[in-house]
Amino acid sequence: MHTVVAQPQSLATALRSRGVRHVRDDDTTRAAYSSDASLYRVVPSAVVLPRDVDDVATTLALCLDRGIPLTSRGAGTSVAGNAIGAGVILDFSRYLNQVVSIDAEARTAVVQPGTVHATLQQAALKLGLRFGPDPSTHTRCTIGGMIGNNACGSRTLAYGRTADNVTHLDVLTGTGERLFLGGDGTPASPQTDALRELVRGELGTIRTELGRFGRQVSGYALEHLLPERDFDLRRALVGSEGSLAIVLEAGVSLVADAAHKRMVVLGFSDIGSAGDAVMAVLPFQPTACEGLDSRIVDVVRTRKGREAVPDLPAGTAWLFIEVCGGDPQEVSDRALRVSRIDSAVDARVITDPRQAAQLWKIREDGAGLAGRSPVGAPAHSGWEDAAVPPERLGAYLRDFDELLRGHDLVGFPYGHFGDGCVHVRLDFPFGRADGRARFRAFMTDAARLVASYGGSLSGEHGDGRARSELLPIMYSEAALALFGSVKAIMDPDNVLNPGIVVDPRPLDADIRSAHAPSVRTGLALSYASDGGDFSQAVHRCTGVGVCRAENTGDSVMCPSYLATREEKDSTRGRARVLQEMINQGGANWRSPEVHDALDLCLSCKGCASDCPTGVDMAAYKAEVLHQSFKGRLRPITHYSLGWLPRWARLASVAPKLLNRLVRLPLLSRLALWLAGIDHRRSIPTFAEQTFTDWFQAREPRPSAENARPVLLWADSFTNYFTPEVGRAAVRVLEAAGCTVQIPEQPLCCGLTWISTGQLDAARTILGKTVGQLAAVAHAGIPIVGLEPSCTGVLRSDALELLGHEAAQPVAAATHTLAEFLATLPDYVPPNLQGTTVVAQPHCHHHAVMGWSPDAALLQQAGAELTQLGGCCGLAGNFGVERGHYDVSIAVAEQQLLPAVRGAAAATVMLADGFSCRTQLQDLSDRRGIHLAQLLDPS
Repeated sequence: MHTVVAQPQSLATALRSRGVRHVRDDDTTRAAYSSDASLYRVVPSAVVLPRDVDDVATTLALCLDRGIPLTSRGAGTSVAGNAIGAGVILDFSRYLNQVVSIDAEARTAVVQPGTVHATLQQAALKLGLRFGPDPSTHTRCTIGGMIGNNACGSRTLAYGRTADNVTHLDVLTGTGERLFLGGDGTPASPQTDALRELVRGELGTIRTELGRFGRQVSGYALEHLLPERDFDLRRALVGSEGSLAIVLEAGVSLVADAAHKRMVVLGFSDIGSAGDAVMAVLPFQPTACEGLDSRIVDVVRTRKGREAVPDLPAGTAWLFIEVCGGDPQEVSDRALRVSRIDSAVDARVITDPRQAAQLWKIREDGAGLAGRSPVGAPAHSGWEDAAVPPERLGAYLRDFDELLRGHDLVGFPYGHFGDGCVHVRLDFPFGRADGRARFRAFMTDAARLVASYGGSLSGEHGDGRARSELLPIMYSEAALALFGSVKAIMDPDNVLNPGIVVDPRPLDADIRSAHAPSVRTGLALSYASDGGDFSQAVHRCTGVGVCRAENTGDSVMCPSYLATREEKDSTRGRARVLQEMINQGGANWRSPEVHDALDLCLSCKGCASDCPTGVDMAAYKAEVLHQSFKGRLRPITHYSLGWLPRWARLASVAPKLLNRLVRLPLLSRLALWLAGIDHRRSIPTFAEQTFTDWFQAREPRPSAENARPVLLWADSFTNYFTPEVGRAAVRVLEAAGCTVQIPEQPLCCGLTWISTGQLDAARTILGKTVGQLAAVAHAGIPIVGLEPSCTGVLRSDALELLGHEAAQPVAAATHTLAEFLATLPDYVPPNLQGTTVVAQPHCHHHAVMGWSPDAALLQQAGAELTQLGGCCGLAGNFGVERGHYDVSIAVAEQQLLPAVRGAAAATVMLADGFSCRTQLQDLSDRRGIHLAQLLDPS
């Protein structure tokens, strides 16, 4: 059936007139919702953020009146393309996201469809319970989305699929009828009566083709409608991908978390052998049995460092197995027996919980890390979760590898081997003229292969746009006709997620990257990791949605999303808007939608390290600002804050006078207004003596014969605003046996020009600095930076702006203070026993250099350390610009300000970043200090 999509404005107006409160039809929002975690792109007409059930019912009624498609969406982590649509998107995650109740005695919970899995898990764990299914996206996927896909996760062997854990569903069908489906049977209604009649005539088809093994998720789960299963429509709707009904509320069962767990890692000669061994593992009743091979392990080591992967047993493929139970000795004995399985070439029983967590993290990060193939090319979903009966897994894996070779594709298979489910992303050549044809050819051959093994096209993600067209390869005409009949009963007007399962869209239609032209000319940054292509860089985002997670540990990404909860303010949302800009005809750099999406990006660079696909939104924002304002008048803050080092250098001529003047209330307010700075901010105090002047005026300290030379680079912030940090660093380095030198004249890295997109000027400034530091680097003298963001420029941005050949020697020679001290074998930090330290690592420190050397140094010194994550909220110029103050405060409230309020008076607030210390000073009565000041021996 063909549907007519209303124009966005008329549709939104009609929804609002009927009382739907949160309707978004602006181009920015529509672009942000144009894709999910799949490779597909469909721009919706409007997005509704329902506040209650009435909003949902009203939206459905309007869509039925006008024949407008309606797609339910949770976190948008669907990799099959079943959370996008051309009509209205219902985003349940914004408001309908509450755990309604938990009954600990009955071990059940009631949740709204937008409830994030981790939110339910956190509430349940307080009562010693958990929700069994645990997808790798558990930090951001929603229960409604899990119901839509019949999500499973790593521990299905013990806890079952989502369908096995649903106690009731409150739904609206495609006719607008509301049904409450509980464990006491399916109520009678015209629709349910019609379904019963249909099933009575199709028992043979259902019994022979559906529900053959646990991971058969493709199609509709009509086996639950069999008489022997009491016509359980509740479970039959699970996995229907929002194409039969809209979930308004769900009841789910909970389980007691196992008291004792033990991990076993088995090594094998190849991935096929690992698959063969599954049937020998299953009798030991594992909670999880996950498989992967060296292809994904090598990627983790490359992208996250070798320390991210603990020592693995010998082999090139591994099974990660978890056994659990109430008796610690029994669990230990069972783990030992698993480790002795004959077919393994090596084995390890993991007793350290931290090592076990690291190993499970490799598996959990697979979906994101797999966004680049082992050869570094973009990798895509599409054929990412096929499943076969576990007893046939080994042979299937061998044939699948042969299939990849035949199609000249590369990827790394991994997944839930105990269930026979295999995940993979592949480097389909969508940039080539025949890219879509090659994609179709592979998908068709892959479907034939899995069907020949009695398997399922989907093992947990659903068919979506990627695989619905292929269902005839797996099912008979009778089964397909049955699916169509069920759809016609439950959604006769084909409004709910059309094109999914029944009457499918072509699998090679609407592919996002296939419509993306290259953007290579006139760029300011090199995008060396993306072949010099800005388009390929922004298409790094695969949509797995890590940026939407609560990220309240030591992660940074994405602080603005946590402040606003708006999709457009997530890293993924911004990437989608940039992709849409390119897909609609190239780089329209001045597009209002792009600037709207980038406005609240703090340029914190958290995504550069925390996004598993390596999206660097700070770089993309700088490029957009550069291209937009090149040769044009810029916003005032680009001159006031973007040129801050220049103004600071001028102020150093008469700092006392200037400090007095800017403290005059009227003059201060005028200065802030003229500079585009929020009136609630303060102008920082200029140092009365710069660090450079102090260093050049001091008496040279005699050097020991074996003293190690080091160049201390005082950036503009240290030199002109906080020279006390530089002075402390000199004392620390000299006490460590070093001879300290500084550049002959102050050198600027151009950071403020970079963050405001003045990249031509930044290249000139940075080129001069790198040119002068190059002689030091070539002489083998280490360079120590004090301001993390500036140090990060030498380590990272310089490579993009100046090129690898020019910048790499300086980048390699540049260290943070903690990194450099760690290279001195005889350095002993001061005794910090009894000192409590709350540390706010600078975002660029976390993202570019990593903060682990600092943590190790403080722990070596005996400090009691609490390391915060997130961003301080100031983020250079962001938090002081007019229009950003409220978001800046909201970001600070995520971790920094609560930690400050909870800290004792004697607690040291450690903040190496000038921005972080400024935020502390502006928003609290506490003062932050630099690591150099904490280690200062004087």
